[in-house]
Amino acid sequence: MDQGNTAFLLICAALVLLMTPGLAFFYGGLVKAKSVISMMMLSFGAMGLIGVLWVLYGFAIAFPGSEGLIFPWSIDSSALGLSSLVDVPDGAAYPPLAFVAFQATFAIITVALVSGAIADRAKFGSWMIFATVWATVVYFPVASWVFNFGLADDGSFAYGGWITYGMQEWFGVGAIDFAGGTAVHINAGAAALALALVLGKRVGFQKGVSVPHNPPFVLLGAGLLWFGWFGFNAGSELAADGTAALAFVNTIAAPAAALLAWLVVEKIKDGKPTSVGAASGAVAGLVAITPACASLQPIWAILLGLLAGAVCALAIELKFKLGFDDSLDVVGIHLVGGLLGTLYLGFFANGTGLFVGGDATQLLVQAIAAFSVLIYSFVLAYVIGFAIEKTVGFRVKNEDEIAGIDTVVHGEEGYVLSDRQA
Repeated sequence: MDQGNTAFLLICAALVLLMTPGLAFFYGGLVKAKSVISMMMLSFGAMGLIGVLWVLYGFAIAFPGSEGLIFPWSIDSSALGLSSLVDVPDGAAYPPLAFVAFQATFAIITVALVSGAIADRAKFGSWMIFATVWATVVYFPVASWVFNFGLADDGSFAYGGWITYGMQEWFGVGAIDFAGGTAVHINAGAAALALALVLGKRVGFQKGVSVPHNPPFVLLGAGLLWFGWFGFNAGSELAADGTAALAFVNTIAAPAAALLAWLVVEKIKDGKPTSVGAASGAVAGLVAITPACASLQPIWAILLGLLAGAVCALAIELKFKLGFDDSLDVVGIHLVGGLLGTLYLGFFANGTGLFVGGDATQLLVQAIAAFSVLIYSFVLAYVIGFAIEKTVGFRVKNEDEIAGIDTVVHGEEGYVLSDRQA
Protein backbone atom coordinates (compact mmCIF):
# COMPACT_ATOMS: atom_id res chain seq x y z
CA MET A 1 0.00 0.00 0.00
CA ASP A 2 1.26 3.45 -0.91
CA GLN A 3 1.08 5.41 2.32
CA GLY A 4 1.75 8.71 0.52
CA ASN A 5 -1.24 8.34 -1.79
CA THR A 6 -3.37 7.11 1.11
CA ALA A 7 -2.52 10.17 3.16
CA PHE A 8 -3.13 12.40 0.13
CA LEU A 9 -6.58 10.90 -0.47
CA LEU A 10 -7.65 11.09 3.18
CA ILE A 11 -6.52 14.73 3.47
CA CYS A 12 -8.39 15.59 0.27
CA ALA A 13 -11.52 13.91 1.66
CA ALA A 14 -11.29 16.07 4.78
CA LEU A 15 -10.87 19.19 2.62
CA VAL A 16 -13.97 18.36 0.59
CA LEU A 17 -16.00 17.68 3.75
CA LEU A 18 -15.05 21.17 4.97
CA MET A 19 -16.70 22.57 1.85
CA THR A 20 -20.19 21.81 3.20
CA PRO A 21 -19.82 23.97 6.34
CA GLY A 22 -18.23 26.52 3.99
CA LEU A 23 -21.32 26.34 1.81
CA ALA A 24 -23.46 26.81 4.92
CA PHE A 25 -21.67 30.09 5.67
CA PHE A 26 -21.81 31.16 2.01
CA TYR A 27 -25.55 30.50 1.78
CA GLY A 28 -26.22 31.68 5.35
CA GLY A 29 -24.78 35.10 4.69
CA LEU A 30 -26.89 35.55 1.57
CA VAL A 31 -30.30 35.13 3.24
CA LYS A 32 -32.11 37.48 5.61
CA ALA A 33 -31.07 37.53 9.27
CA LYS A 34 -34.17 35.71 10.48
CA SER A 35 -33.55 32.74 8.14
CA VAL A 36 -29.82 32.15 8.64
CA ILE A 37 -30.20 29.19 11.02
CA SER A 38 -32.70 27.51 8.72
CA MET A 39 -30.45 28.00 5.71
CA MET A 40 -27.34 26.65 7.38
CA MET A 41 -29.25 23.70 8.81
CA LEU A 42 -30.16 22.54 5.31
CA SER A 43 -26.44 22.00 4.66
CA PHE A 44 -25.75 20.41 8.04
CA GLY A 45 -28.82 18.20 7.65
CA ALA A 46 -27.38 16.97 4.35
CA MET A 47 -24.08 16.15 6.08
CA GLY A 48 -25.78 13.93 8.61
CA LEU A 49 -28.26 12.30 6.27
CA ILE A 50 -26.10 11.61 3.23
CA GLY A 51 -23.16 10.49 5.36
CA VAL A 52 -25.34 7.69 6.77
CA LEU A 53 -27.01 6.80 3.46
CA TRP A 54 -23.64 6.60 1.71
CA VAL A 55 -22.38 4.00 4.15
CA LEU A 56 -25.64 2.02 4.14
CA TYR A 57 -26.20 1.78 0.39
CA GLY A 58 -25.08 4.90 -1.50
CA PHE A 59 -21.63 3.61 -2.33
CA ALA A 60 -23.11 0.27 -3.39
CA ILE A 61 -25.30 2.07 -5.95
CA ALA A 62 -22.66 4.53 -7.18
CA PHE A 63 -19.93 1.91 -7.58
CA PRO A 64 -21.56 -1.39 -8.56
CA GLY A 65 -18.61 -2.61 -10.60
CA SER A 66 -19.17 -3.40 -14.26
CA GLU A 67 -22.87 -4.14 -13.77
CA GLY A 68 -24.20 -0.58 -13.50
CA LEU A 69 -22.81 1.11 -16.57
CA ILE A 70 -25.97 2.07 -18.46
CA PHE A 71 -29.05 1.39 -16.39
CA PRO A 72 -30.23 4.19 -14.07
CA TRP A 73 -29.10 2.34 -10.99
CA SER A 74 -28.07 -1.03 -9.70
CA ILE A 75 -26.66 -2.26 -6.42
CA ASP A 76 -23.51 -4.15 -5.57
CA SER A 77 -25.03 -6.15 -2.73
CA SER A 78 -21.62 -7.15 -1.41
CA ALA A 79 -20.82 -3.47 -0.77
CA LEU A 80 -23.93 -2.73 1.29
CA GLY A 81 -22.80 -1.39 4.64
CA LEU A 82 -19.19 -1.44 3.34
CA SER A 83 -18.43 -4.66 5.21
CA SER A 84 -16.68 -6.13 2.16
CA LEU A 85 -14.32 -3.16 1.83
CA VAL A 86 -12.49 -3.33 5.14
CA ASP A 87 -9.63 -5.51 3.88
CA VAL A 88 -6.91 -3.96 1.72
CA PRO A 89 -6.16 -5.97 -1.46
CA ASP A 90 -2.55 -6.84 -2.20
CA GLY A 91 -0.85 -4.17 -4.25
CA ALA A 92 -3.56 -1.56 -3.70
CA ALA A 93 -2.44 2.07 -3.87
CA TYR A 94 -4.77 2.96 -1.01
CA PRO A 95 -7.38 1.22 1.15
CA PRO A 96 -10.82 0.93 -0.49
CA LEU A 97 -12.37 2.78 2.45
CA ALA A 98 -10.20 5.84 1.67
CA PHE A 99 -11.92 6.06 -1.72
CA VAL A 100 -15.30 5.49 -0.06
CA ALA A 101 -14.64 8.42 2.28
CA PHE A 102 -13.53 10.68 -0.55
CA GLN A 103 -16.60 9.98 -2.65
CA ALA A 104 -18.90 10.36 0.38
CA THR A 105 -17.92 14.01 0.65
CA PHE A 106 -18.90 14.56 -3.00
CA ALA A 107 -22.35 13.14 -2.33
CA ILE A 108 -22.81 15.39 0.71
CA ILE A 109 -21.83 18.65 -0.97
CA THR A 110 -23.91 17.91 -4.09
CA VAL A 111 -27.10 17.48 -2.10
CA ALA A 112 -26.35 20.55 0.03
CA LEU A 113 -25.88 22.70 -3.08
CA VAL A 114 -29.50 22.17 -4.12
CA SER A 115 -30.80 23.84 -0.94
CA GLY A 116 -29.77 27.32 -2.06
CA ALA A 117 -32.68 27.49 -4.47
CA ILE A 118 -35.31 27.15 -1.72
CA ALA A 119 -33.92 29.52 0.90
CA ASP A 120 -36.30 31.41 3.22
CA ARG A 121 -39.32 29.18 2.54
CA ALA A 122 -38.59 25.43 2.95
CA LYS A 123 -39.57 23.08 5.76
CA PHE A 124 -36.58 21.26 7.23
CA GLY A 125 -38.33 17.88 7.48
CA SER A 126 -39.55 18.05 3.89
CA TRP A 127 -36.04 18.97 2.74
CA MET A 128 -34.68 15.87 4.48
CA ILE A 129 -37.26 13.70 2.74
CA PHE A 130 -36.36 15.23 -0.62
CA ALA A 131 -32.64 14.80 0.04
CA THR A 132 -33.12 11.12 0.88
CA VAL A 133 -35.10 10.30 -2.26
CA TRP A 134 -33.13 12.53 -4.64
CA ALA A 135 -29.78 11.19 -3.48
CA THR A 136 -31.03 7.63 -3.87
CA VAL A 137 -32.57 7.86 -7.33
CA VAL A 138 -30.54 10.72 -8.84
CA TYR A 139 -27.15 11.46 -7.29
CA PHE A 140 -26.02 7.90 -6.56
CA PRO A 141 -26.89 6.65 -10.08
CA VAL A 142 -25.39 9.71 -11.80
CA ALA A 143 -22.21 9.30 -9.78
CA SER A 144 -22.07 5.78 -11.20
CA TRP A 145 -22.44 7.11 -14.74
CA VAL A 146 -19.49 9.45 -14.25
CA PHE A 147 -17.16 8.11 -11.54
CA ASN A 148 -17.66 4.32 -11.58
CA PHE A 149 -14.52 2.74 -12.97
CA GLY A 150 -12.52 -0.46 -12.70
CA LEU A 151 -9.16 -1.90 -13.63
CA ALA A 152 -8.22 -5.19 -15.22
CA ASP A 153 -5.74 -7.53 -13.54
CA ASP A 154 -2.90 -5.97 -15.55
CA GLY A 155 -3.77 -2.50 -14.26
CA SER A 156 -5.33 -1.25 -17.49
CA PHE A 157 -8.65 0.55 -17.59
CA ALA A 158 -11.38 -2.07 -17.91
CA TYR A 159 -14.76 -0.41 -17.49
CA GLY A 160 -16.50 2.72 -16.32
CA GLY A 161 -19.80 4.54 -16.32
CA TRP A 162 -21.53 5.21 -19.63
CA ILE A 163 -20.67 8.92 -19.64
CA THR A 164 -16.94 8.19 -19.63
CA TYR A 165 -16.27 4.61 -20.73
CA GLY A 166 -19.52 3.96 -22.61
CA MET A 167 -19.21 6.91 -24.97
CA GLN A 168 -15.58 6.09 -25.56
CA GLU A 169 -16.77 2.75 -26.93
CA TRP A 170 -19.44 4.41 -29.08
CA PHE A 171 -17.68 7.56 -30.34
CA GLY A 172 -14.01 6.75 -29.90
CA VAL A 173 -13.68 9.37 -27.17
CA GLY A 174 -15.36 9.54 -23.78
CA ALA A 175 -16.80 12.57 -22.07
CA ILE A 176 -14.34 14.34 -19.77
CA ASP A 177 -15.56 15.14 -16.27
CA PHE A 178 -12.56 14.95 -14.00
CA ALA A 179 -14.13 16.10 -10.73
CA GLY A 180 -17.88 16.45 -11.24
CA GLY A 181 -19.07 19.16 -13.60
CA THR A 182 -21.95 16.90 -14.61
CA ALA A 183 -22.40 14.69 -11.54
CA VAL A 184 -22.14 17.55 -9.04
CA HIS A 185 -22.86 20.97 -10.54
CA ILE A 186 -25.18 20.34 -13.48
CA ASN A 187 -26.92 17.70 -11.39
CA ALA A 188 -27.46 20.02 -8.41
CA GLY A 189 -28.28 23.03 -10.59
CA ALA A 190 -30.98 21.18 -12.51
CA ALA A 191 -32.54 19.90 -9.27
CA ALA A 192 -32.41 23.41 -7.83
CA LEU A 193 -34.31 24.77 -10.82
CA ALA A 194 -36.96 22.07 -10.41
CA LEU A 195 -37.44 22.83 -6.70
CA ALA A 196 -37.60 26.57 -7.33
CA LEU A 197 -40.47 25.93 -9.72
CA VAL A 198 -42.23 23.56 -7.32
CA LEU A 199 -42.05 25.86 -4.29
CA GLY A 200 -42.79 29.03 -6.21
CA LYS A 201 -41.64 32.57 -5.52
CA ARG A 202 -40.97 34.08 -2.12
CA VAL A 203 -43.45 36.64 -0.83
CA GLY A 204 -42.70 39.96 -2.53
CA PHE A 205 -40.14 38.44 -4.91
CA GLN A 206 -38.63 41.05 -7.19
CA LYS A 207 -35.20 42.42 -7.97
CA GLY A 208 -33.66 44.38 -5.11
CA VAL A 209 -36.06 43.25 -2.37
CA SER A 210 -33.81 40.60 -0.78
CA VAL A 211 -30.24 41.57 0.07
CA PRO A 212 -27.54 39.51 1.82
CA HIS A 213 -27.70 40.11 5.55
CA ASN A 214 -24.05 39.25 6.27
CA PRO A 215 -21.47 39.69 3.46
CA PRO A 216 -18.58 38.69 5.79
CA PHE A 217 -20.26 35.28 6.16
CA VAL A 218 -20.41 35.06 2.36
CA LEU A 219 -16.69 35.84 2.04
CA LEU A 220 -15.81 33.35 4.78
CA GLY A 221 -17.89 30.68 3.08
CA ALA A 222 -16.30 31.37 -0.31
CA GLY A 223 -12.84 31.16 1.24
CA LEU A 224 -13.61 27.80 2.85
CA LEU A 225 -15.10 26.54 -0.41
CA TRP A 226 -12.01 27.58 -2.39
CA PHE A 227 -9.73 25.96 0.20
CA GLY A 228 -11.69 22.72 0.13
CA TRP A 229 -11.92 22.75 -3.66
CA PHE A 230 -8.22 21.87 -3.94
CA GLY A 231 -9.13 18.54 -2.40
CA PHE A 232 -12.14 18.31 -4.69
CA ASN A 233 -10.17 18.80 -7.91
CA ALA A 234 -6.62 17.65 -7.21
CA GLY A 235 -7.88 14.78 -5.06
CA SER A 236 -9.89 13.39 -7.98
CA GLU A 237 -6.62 12.17 -9.46
CA LEU A 238 -6.44 9.77 -6.46
CA ALA A 239 -2.67 10.18 -6.47
CA ALA A 240 -0.16 12.89 -5.61
CA ASP A 241 1.32 13.30 -9.10
CA GLY A 242 1.68 15.71 -11.98
CA THR A 243 -1.98 15.56 -12.96
CA ALA A 244 -2.99 16.49 -9.43
CA ALA A 245 -0.54 19.41 -9.59
CA LEU A 246 -2.07 20.61 -12.88
CA ALA A 247 -5.54 20.42 -11.35
CA PHE A 248 -4.27 22.35 -8.33
CA VAL A 249 -2.81 25.18 -10.43
CA ASN A 250 -5.97 25.42 -12.54
CA THR A 251 -8.00 25.60 -9.32
CA ILE A 252 -6.06 28.76 -8.53
CA ALA A 253 -6.12 30.29 -12.00
CA ALA A 254 -9.73 29.85 -13.10
CA PRO A 255 -11.53 31.16 -9.99
CA ALA A 256 -9.06 34.04 -9.70
CA ALA A 257 -9.88 35.09 -13.26
CA ALA A 258 -13.59 34.58 -12.68
CA LEU A 259 -13.51 36.77 -9.57
CA LEU A 260 -12.01 39.61 -11.60
CA ALA A 261 -14.43 39.14 -14.49
CA TRP A 262 -17.47 39.20 -12.19
CA LEU A 263 -16.28 42.44 -10.58
CA VAL A 264 -15.77 44.07 -14.00
CA VAL A 265 -19.29 43.07 -15.06
CA GLU A 266 -20.69 44.47 -11.78
CA LYS A 267 -18.79 47.73 -12.23
CA ILE A 268 -20.08 48.15 -15.78
CA LYS A 269 -23.65 47.06 -15.00
CA ASP A 270 -24.25 48.49 -11.52
CA GLY A 271 -21.48 51.00 -11.00
CA LYS A 272 -19.87 49.27 -8.01
CA PRO A 273 -17.92 46.02 -7.48
CA THR A 274 -19.22 44.20 -4.39
CA SER A 275 -17.80 41.72 -1.90
CA VAL A 276 -20.67 39.32 -2.61
CA GLY A 277 -19.81 39.62 -6.30
CA ALA A 278 -16.18 38.74 -5.60
CA ALA A 279 -17.23 35.67 -3.62
CA SER A 280 -19.77 34.62 -6.25
CA GLY A 281 -17.27 35.09 -9.05
CA ALA A 282 -14.72 32.87 -7.34
CA VAL A 283 -17.33 30.15 -6.85
CA ALA A 284 -18.42 30.43 -10.50
CA GLY A 285 -14.83 29.90 -11.61
CA LEU A 286 -14.46 26.93 -9.27
CA VAL A 287 -17.61 25.39 -10.70
CA ALA A 288 -16.49 25.84 -14.29
CA ILE A 289 -13.00 24.43 -13.77
CA THR A 290 -14.24 21.34 -11.90
CA PRO A 291 -14.75 19.08 -14.94
CA ALA A 292 -11.82 20.58 -16.81
CA CYS A 293 -9.08 21.00 -14.20
CA ALA A 294 -6.88 18.12 -15.40
CA SER A 295 -7.48 18.61 -19.13
CA LEU A 296 -6.55 22.25 -19.75
CA GLN A 297 -3.33 24.15 -19.96
CA PRO A 298 -3.35 26.92 -17.31
CA ILE A 299 -3.69 29.66 -19.93
CA TRP A 300 -6.95 28.07 -21.12
CA ALA A 301 -8.07 27.75 -17.50
CA ILE A 302 -7.71 31.52 -17.13
CA LEU A 303 -9.84 32.05 -20.24
CA LEU A 304 -12.46 29.67 -18.86
CA GLY A 305 -12.46 31.60 -15.59
CA LEU A 306 -12.96 34.91 -17.37
CA LEU A 307 -15.86 33.47 -19.34
CA ALA A 308 -17.42 31.87 -16.26
CA GLY A 309 -17.21 35.04 -14.18
CA ALA A 310 -18.78 37.19 -16.89
CA VAL A 311 -21.41 34.70 -18.07
CA CYS A 312 -22.55 33.69 -14.57
CA ALA A 313 -22.71 37.33 -13.45
CA LEU A 314 -25.21 37.88 -16.24
CA ALA A 315 -26.95 34.52 -15.84
CA ILE A 316 -28.12 35.25 -12.29
CA GLU A 317 -30.43 37.87 -13.79
CA LEU A 318 -32.35 35.18 -15.68
CA LYS A 319 -34.56 34.42 -12.70
CA PHE A 320 -36.03 37.91 -12.85
CA LYS A 321 -36.56 37.75 -16.60
CA LEU A 322 -37.99 34.22 -16.62
CA GLY A 323 -39.88 34.45 -13.34
CA PHE A 324 -38.47 31.63 -11.21
CA ASP A 325 -37.19 32.29 -7.70
CA ASP A 326 -33.81 30.61 -7.38
CA SER A 327 -33.08 32.26 -4.04
CA LEU A 328 -29.28 32.03 -3.96
CA ASP A 329 -28.47 31.64 -7.66
CA VAL A 330 -27.74 27.93 -7.76
CA VAL A 331 -28.98 27.87 -11.36
CA GLY A 332 -27.02 30.93 -12.46
CA ILE A 333 -23.77 29.75 -10.91
CA HIS A 334 -23.80 25.96 -10.68
CA LEU A 335 -26.00 24.94 -13.61
CA VAL A 336 -24.70 27.59 -16.01
CA GLY A 337 -21.12 27.32 -14.74
CA GLY A 338 -21.21 23.53 -14.89
CA LEU A 339 -22.54 23.59 -18.46
CA LEU A 340 -19.93 26.13 -19.47
CA GLY A 341 -17.02 24.16 -18.03
CA THR A 342 -18.25 20.86 -19.45
CA LEU A 343 -18.85 22.19 -22.97
CA TYR A 344 -15.64 24.27 -22.94
CA LEU A 345 -13.70 20.99 -22.96
CA GLY A 346 -15.10 20.28 -26.41
CA PHE A 347 -13.03 23.21 -27.67
CA PHE A 348 -9.91 23.25 -25.49
CA ALA A 349 -9.37 19.82 -23.88
CA ASN A 350 -5.74 18.79 -24.29
CA GLY A 351 -5.36 16.77 -27.49
CA THR A 352 -9.07 16.23 -28.22
CA GLY A 353 -10.62 19.70 -28.13
CA LEU A 354 -11.73 21.24 -31.41
CA PHE A 355 -9.14 24.05 -31.23
CA VAL A 356 -6.22 22.03 -29.84
CA GLY A 357 -5.76 19.12 -32.20
CA GLY A 358 -9.11 17.35 -32.05
CA ASP A 359 -12.42 17.52 -33.86
CA ALA A 360 -16.08 18.09 -33.00
CA THR A 361 -16.48 14.62 -31.45
CA GLN A 362 -15.33 15.77 -28.01
CA LEU A 363 -17.85 18.61 -28.06
CA LEU A 364 -20.60 16.17 -29.06
CA VAL A 365 -19.94 13.76 -26.20
CA GLN A 366 -19.60 16.63 -23.73
CA ALA A 367 -23.02 17.92 -24.79
CA ILE A 368 -24.61 14.47 -24.55
CA ALA A 369 -23.23 14.02 -21.04
CA ALA A 370 -24.24 17.48 -19.84
CA PHE A 371 -27.80 17.49 -21.12
CA SER A 372 -28.48 13.86 -20.19
CA VAL A 373 -27.68 14.62 -16.55
CA LEU A 374 -29.57 17.92 -16.69
CA ILE A 375 -32.78 16.34 -18.00
CA TYR A 376 -32.60 13.28 -15.74
CA SER A 377 -32.02 15.34 -12.61
CA PHE A 378 -34.58 18.04 -13.43
CA VAL A 379 -37.41 15.63 -14.21
CA LEU A 380 -36.93 13.43 -11.16
CA ALA A 381 -36.32 16.37 -8.80
CA TYR A 382 -39.53 18.01 -10.02
CA VAL A 383 -41.52 14.81 -9.51
CA ILE A 384 -40.07 14.23 -6.03
CA GLY A 385 -40.54 17.85 -4.95
CA PHE A 386 -44.09 18.01 -6.35
CA ALA A 387 -45.06 14.80 -4.53
CA ILE A 388 -43.71 16.16 -1.23
CA GLU A 389 -45.47 19.50 -1.69
CA LYS A 390 -48.81 17.81 -2.38
CA THR A 391 -48.55 15.39 0.56
CA VAL A 392 -46.69 16.63 3.62
CA GLY A 393 -46.04 20.11 2.23
CA PHE A 394 -42.65 21.55 1.30
CA ARG A 395 -43.16 25.27 1.84
CA VAL A 396 -43.79 27.10 5.12
CA LYS A 397 -46.78 29.40 5.59
CA ASN A 398 -46.50 32.88 4.10
CA GLU A 399 -46.74 34.53 7.50
CA ASP A 400 -43.87 32.39 8.81
CA GLU A 401 -41.80 33.26 5.77
CA ILE A 402 -42.36 36.98 6.29
CA ALA A 403 -41.53 36.78 10.00
CA GLY A 404 -38.44 34.64 9.38
CA ILE A 405 -38.46 30.89 9.75
CA ASP A 406 -35.63 30.32 12.23
CA THR A 407 -37.81 30.48 15.34
CA VAL A 408 -40.74 28.68 13.68
CA VAL A 409 -38.75 25.73 12.32
CA HIS A 410 -35.82 25.47 14.74
CA GLY A 411 -36.77 27.51 17.81
CA GLU A 412 -33.54 29.52 17.55
CA GLU A 413 -32.37 32.94 16.45
CA GLY A 414 -29.18 33.63 14.55
CA TYR A 415 -28.51 36.82 16.49
CA VAL A 416 -29.54 37.32 20.13
CA LEU A 417 -28.47 40.88 20.91
CA SER A 418 -29.63 41.05 24.51
CA ASP A 419 -30.49 38.74 27.37
CA ARG A 420 -34.20 38.21 27.88
CA GLN A 421 -36.08 36.81 30.83
CA ALA A 422 -38.53 33.99 30.24
